[in-house]
Amino acid sequence: MKKYLIYLMMAAAVVTFGACSPDEDYEPETPGIETPDEPENPEEPGDDPDTPSGDSKILVAYFSWGSTTQRMAQEIVRQTGADIFRIEPVVPYPTEYTPCTEVAREEKDNDARPAIADEVENWEQYDTVFIGCPVWWWTTPMIICTFAESYDFDGKTVVPFCTYASTYRDETLARIVELTPNADHLTGEGLTSGRINEQNISSWLKEIGVIK
Repeated sequence: MKKYLIYLMMAAAVVTFGACSPDEDYEPETPGIETPDEPENPEEPGDDPDTPSGDSKILVAYFSWGSTTQRMAQEIVRQTGADIFRIEPVVPYPTEYTPCTEVAREEKDNDARPAIADEVENWEQYDTVFIGCPVWWWTTPMIICTFAESYDFDGKTVVPFCTYASTYRDETLARIVELTPNADHLTGEGLTSGRINEQNISSWLKEIGVIK
């Protein structure tokens, strides 16, 4: 009987730890976080090779701790010709995984609104706004709340996307919809790192009518 109880406790612990992770943009699974945005080749926070053209009616706004969500955002931009906006915190997140998960959990527990370093220029010109992030602690990073509350989405169409390691994809997409109640919404997409490719993103964009 004791052995049985021990096995049950071990199984419960695995489920509890596996359910958390700040950014699916993190790849290594660690207790407390699904994975914050773990890059295969770590990038310096703030690095972004994309330069907005400034004349598109589509904007891709994304937060990425590492490189996974950034890769998905850049592929959406490549296929749609959208402008791109990287959501950067005023106070950068720790570059090491465990400290980052701790900060992410503290923000979530306190319902924090981390300040964003820059603003979207010419917000009124965009009809469609993609909003993307990794899964952090079962949901969006709190900086996505900051972004959603900083702009008027009335009359715009929001398309959520996220990256994740194993779970909470649908919950994260639903949270982005919940944060933008005044917008219309198209079906979002969540991908694991290995599924971010031209074909998968193209199929999704065609399905929701953004490209032909």
